[in-house]
Amino acid sequence: MATVLQRLSRITPYFRSGRMGIVAAGLASLVAALTEPALPALMKPLLDKGFTGAGIPLWLVPVAIIGLFTLRGVAGFIAQYALTWAANQASQTLRLRLFDHLLRAEPSLFTRHSASSLTNMLVYEVQGSSQALVNSVLTLVRDSLTLVALLAYLLYLNWALTLVIGLLFPAIGWVMRTAGARVQRLTREGQHANDELAYVVEENVLAWRIVRLHGAGPSQAGRFERLSNALRRLQLKNVVASATMTPLTQMLAASAMSAVIVIALWQSSQGGQTVGGFVAFITAMLMTLPPIRHLADVMAPILRGLTALERSVDLVEDGINERGGTHSIARAAGRIEVDHVTLRYAADQASALDDFSLTISPGETVALVGPSGAGKSSLVNLLPRFIEPTGGEIRLDGVPLRDWDIDALRRQFALVSQDVVLFDDSVAANVVLGAPVDEARVRAALRGANLLEFVESLPQGVASEIGHNGSQLSGGQRQRLAIARAIYKDAPILIFDEATSALDSESERAVQSALDELMKGRTTLVIAHRLSTIEHADRVVAIDAGRLVEQGTHAELLARGGLYARLHALQFRTATGEAHEPADQPLPSA
Repeated sequence: MATVLQRLSRITPYFRSGRMGIVAAGLASLVAALTEPALPALMKPLLDKGFTGAGIPLWLVPVAIIGLFTLRGVAGFIAQYALTWAANQASQTLRLRLFDHLLRAEPSLFTRHSASSLTNMLVYEVQGSSQALVNSVLTLVRDSLTLVALLAYLLYLNWALTLVIGLLFPAIGWVMRTAGARVQRLTREGQHANDELAYVVEENVLAWRIVRLHGAGPSQAGRFERLSNALRRLQLKNVVASATMTPLTQMLAASAMSAVIVIALWQSSQGGQTVGGFVAFITAMLMTLPPIRHLADVMAPILRGLTALERSVDLVEDGINERGGTHSIARAAGRIEVDHVTLRYAADQASALDDFSLTISPGETVALVGPSGAGKSSLVNLLPRFIEPTGGEIRLDGVPLRDWDIDALRRQFALVSQDVVLFDDSVAANVVLGAPVDEARVRAALRGANLLEFVESLPQGVASEIGHNGSQLSGGQRQRLAIARAIYKDAPILIFDEATSALDSESERAVQSALDELMKGRTTLVIAHRLSTIEHADRVVAIDAGRLVEQGTHAELLARGGLYARLHALQFRTATGEAHEPADQPLPSA
């Protein structure tokens, strides 16, 4: 197991930006520590000369005492402020590194960590643990220097008695090491329990409609209570492990101090010390008790802060960023080749795609249909490299995806999904999403998505805020904003996953004409879209159990009587001759 110093050395680089504050805090702590022996040192002349009429000026006493405490107070303030400033600098550095890693990490990171776990780590743990660690280190430095200064003074007064006190430190070190290992283990378990509890909260906030609709509140409350109790028990165990250090240390200190006092009284009775010297020694010795007690208490928060920060540092330093090649062009032609691709999410699961091959020509519109779990979404997630194939190869314009620069590859795709993700920002910012804002193009994109009239009715127009995940918009408005985003991006390859599923018939017809215009000259993949789009697709590809079952035009597949014809029959009930409006009836979901 790494020592505390080795573990501190891992996080030291993140404190480099605040090293001036650390230096200032160190110097201020040194000044404060040097003032500690001054008080018992004043006792000796006061008792030996002040009460014998040896002539100590009375005005000098308050000047010395007030000046001493003023100097100590100023030094303490500087040390506290400087280290807090350094902690905030370190928090900012680590937080920025963490967020940058989240933006560049391999997609598998988001399957290993829940959103609540990453949020807790990035927002709360980094700040809280940095501040706790720095405050604890301040206590460690200040009290260590104070203890050294007092021991030096005690050695000056009576080295033999001071050696008795020195026997105390090996025993204190053993107590700290033993209890510290348990604190570290319980802290890690507590972090995991805290993440699980936060995830339950996240699930119930996001899925509150489903929870209430199904009357699942009591069961979810029981689940929350169970995990909350587990966290409470771990926190209590941590407190017990931390609190054990203090009484054990104080008992050891009391044993050493009692022996010292007995020996000092014996020496005094033999005429070896003056009254002032005895009082100064006992005062200085008793003043070592608070720093010893603080040093015993400080190990637990240091270990907790270290453990929390190490989790963030592990994520930054041990995490793997996405890797791509060097191929980069401004705009691809849009030819996609899926060559004998196999995809398996886990070794013990069936393949999501099984020896799948498909070639899509530039500008071709291909509709992917099939029952739920057939592999349609898996296929489109492979294209921007959100997931990696287990076997086979996918090429864009003849270049394997792994040879493309990641950013250049993803510039070639625009996605409109039924699961719309919007940001707590303005309408314009959600349309451009990281690109430079061209208001004329933003308005054109909104017009194409049949949303401009609504946006212009808002108080601030395209600058209006839309709330968390578009909470101030209706479901249809949110999806039309996602369509406007795809229009604005002007990518050569479009992916529509139920792109108009949240629109009513009138809006769907208005947006569909814009989508038809957008699709011209672009390679387009449509997943389980409304029949109006599928009917006009250049090709329909039917997928079942991860395999390509059949492909052809809408009319060809209907005539063939295979999977697509069966799905078509289920949707429109052609066998019973019932009439339905094709434009408003979706195929079975992907």
